[in-house]
Amino acid sequence: MAASDTTTLELAARAPEGSRAARRLRREGKVPGIIYGTGTEPQTFAVDARILRNTLAHAHAVVEVSLDGGASVPVMVKDLQRHPVRSEVVHLDLQIVRMDEKIQTTVTLALTGADVAPGVKAGGILNQELVQLNVEALPGDVPDTIEHDVSELEVNATVPVSDLVPPRGVTLLDEPEAVAVTITAPTLDPVEDGIDLETQLVGDQEQAEAQASGDTAEEAQEGSDASGASDDS
Repeated sequence: MAASDTTTLELAARAPEGSRAARRLRREGKVPGIIYGTGTEPQTFAVDARILRNTLAHAHAVVEVSLDGGASVPVMVKDLQRHPVRSEVVHLDLQIVRMDEKIQTTVTLALTGADVAPGVKAGGILNQELVQLNVEALPGDVPDTIEHDVSELEVNATVPVSDLVPPRGVTLLDEPEAVAVTITAPTLDPVEDGIDLETQLVGDQEQAEAQASGDTAEEAQEGSDASGASDDS
């Protein structure tokens, strides 16, 4: 789906005050960030964390923002930092874009039909080598995701970037021969193989020891019989 629909986000300008001030903002339920663009000075801002979370959940690639109630401008999320444990947004970088100028960005590759792929049903392992694709397009044409159907893939199948079909107006920048998806053949568990081999070796050793023990007993018996025969003579 293209990003032609936009969502407005209200930002409050703030002075760059360092990490201590940023932590204070987060305690107040706000997220610090910076907005920048060609020909404009970077501007630090704060935004309500709850509203930001809601906006990002429903927004596409382009978001309309307004700084201190001023005119809205289209931006894209350039960088988004999350808390390593709680996954909440802790910092946001926004880039102002022009809707009539192409930009380069990344888009998620979404695979469909994996459950019914013959290679997966046969025990093969589906590997998504590329999760993000590098693309070039007008901001309004950047899709949320680029989908690829893998429902026909057999074991040992490989999908290069050249097989992916982006939406109209979107150009893939990754090397055409780069591998995006593979299905590898199932392999035997090396641990189980090792256990089986060890069991076999132990069994062979026990059998050899038993045979050797039997041979020794038989030899001893033969020696005893021979001694008895000598005494009798």
